[in-house]
Amino acid sequence: MENTLKVLILDAATGFYKMQRYPLGNFFGPVDLGLHLSGKFNSLNIGVGVLAGSIFPGSNRLIFTGFSPAWGGFYVSSMGGAGLVFDDLGISLLCIIGKAPRPSILRLNRQHGEEIEVDLSYVKVSEVWRNEGVYGLMDYVLQQHGTAYDHDPRILAVGPAAEFTDMGGIISVPIKAGKLSHIDTWAGRGGLGSKLLQQHGIAAIIYGGTHIDEDFRDRKVADEWFEARYQQKMMAKDIEATKKYRFDPAFDSGGTFGVNYSSNASKLLAFNYQSIYWTEEQRCAFHSKHIKGHYLKQFNEETIATKQFSTCGEPCVAVCKKNNGIYKKDYEPYQTLGPLCGIFDQRAAEKLNRTADSLGYDAISAGGMLAWLLECLSKNLISPSELGVNIKPRWNIDDFDTVADSQHNAELGCQILHNCLGKSRIIDIGEGARKFARRMAREKGKELMDSFVFNSFGRRGWMVPNQYWTPGVLSPMPAMGRYYMHYSGQYFPPRLLGKINVDRMKTELMLDNLGICRFHRAWAEEMLPEIIGAIYGEKANLLLNAHITSRRINCRNAAVFWEAERTIDIVYQYLLNQKIEAKVGDDSLDYWITRFTEDKQQAAMDYWYEIRKGIDESLGEL
Repeated sequence: MENTLKVLILDAATGFYKMQRYPLGNFFGPVDLGLHLSGKFNSLNIGVGVLAGSIFPGSNRLIFTGFSPAWGGFYVSSMGGAGLVFDDLGISLLCIIGKAPRPSILRLNRQHGEEIEVDLSYVKVSEVWRNEGVYGLMDYVLQQHGTAYDHDPRILAVGPAAEFTDMGGIISVPIKAGKLSHIDTWAGRGGLGSKLLQQHGIAAIIYGGTHIDEDFRDRKVADEWFEARYQQKMMAKDIEATKKYRFDPAFDSGGTFGVNYSSNASKLLAFNYQSIYWTEEQRCAFHSKHIKGHYLKQFNEETIATKQFSTCGEPCVAVCKKNNGIYKKDYEPYQTLGPLCGIFDQRAAEKLNRTADSLGYDAISAGGMLAWLLECLSKNLISPSELGVNIKPRWNIDDFDTVADSQHNAELGCQILHNCLGKSRIIDIGEGARKFARRMAREKGKELMDSFVFNSFGRRGWMVPNQYWTPGVLSPMPAMGRYYMHYSGQYFPPRLLGKINVDRMKTELMLDNLGICRFHRAWAEEMLPEIIGAIYGEKANLLLNAHITSRRINCRNAAVFWEAERTIDIVYQYLLNQKIEAKVGDDSLDYWITRFTEDKQQAAMDYWYEIRKGIDESLGEL
């Protein structure tokens, strides 16, 4: 029997839908199939990998694809665990085209092998959002439609940020015994929540069912595969591979928050990246006092010591969700809406993160934009009245009060985020923060733009980089903000960095296309081709597909050279740190430091283009 990917294509404008099948081998999952459908329909595509529902750990990510309102190019965003319930629909992908005439709730239900029930109903979303934003909307949807499901369904929802900005995320939480949990899972990067609402008129989706397909569940066979390579059974290898995300004894902490903040003192990014200009001793001293001695200490005492660990909704030994009550603690949101904004206290960071989440922002993008605005306020480049506030941030580093100043900055940040929303909003970022910044800079001077750190794409696309001090996160790759690039601190000449970025992209894309969580990558990168080969006989095609799909995405690569001097300085200071602090001996490193010292702007452009050459050379036609 031919293996196929089954796609439900829904026209939200009319409610009409149809099923279509695509042969496995021509397509392998929600990324390459989403790229194909996006090119035909400009659709938003939501789907799972072919291993969803199987015994393989981390195989139930829900993958979202489409042309991003924020980035401008084709984008992939993903959400942990939400694919497990989606698999009960018996389809591989939902492809949404057209736009509902009014904000709507989409209901998908498949009971006992029957056809999928598809229903669109209108919702007065602005009224529902008044009760805790996206959380209130999920409550409303569950109350209105939850009783139609025999098993606990799953809900996807967007907030006001999806209506008024280009960086609206999509949230979901596991539902247990008919009740919403507080374990947030997000497809935030890329603003695909804004696409869902603005381009398709859908504010929420509830889905689920009782359909059972023949997923791979032979643990004995899986253990044989793992033992042949690792001399360990599958679960033993997975426990070893996910140590960082559960608990790492080397740091006496766990999760992305705990491990990263335990090890990044010399690479601290704070106060809108101004920490790159400090000496390593200054960064380490500030980290010791405000992060290790307070921000991280609070996390370890409140979350790690009390073992407030959860999963994203699927059985998984990583239990990577680290919580303090209703607050989920991940590194990048609590970094951009934390130290990057001058916040080093958990209560203050919880307040700002919860505000951003309830309003439906992509927290990382919102944090990068907010940190820039706070710096502009602190340097009098923008007046408080222009942002609808009446206070300035407390960014005096020498006598920074960890608790009081953090709380002050968080309250100011909350006001600014609210002021970006509503029909009478004071800060209009409806066409993106990059365009807003450029417009402000024309009025006030280039200095205002020079402190806004982001990756540029096309005419108005932008993306706040991942929070690691390395040039990989600022590379001219075709989809930034994801881990489709090299993000460790190791130095590589720029042209080689471009090639290594591509290697990373192809591997990460394979994981996304199969719906596998990257937290399991220590075995998944090696084993997945073998697994797909053993089950479907498609190992060679899978590896070729990763290259071809990466190439097709890169064919639309409209990356633009760095627009802010601060971005260039991040790269320059990184190079100096590699030479002075890391003691790297490399002729190319010496060459680039000399070039940047003599003419920073020209050197930066040549460095950027060298990365781009490496990218394009690696993605040539086979």
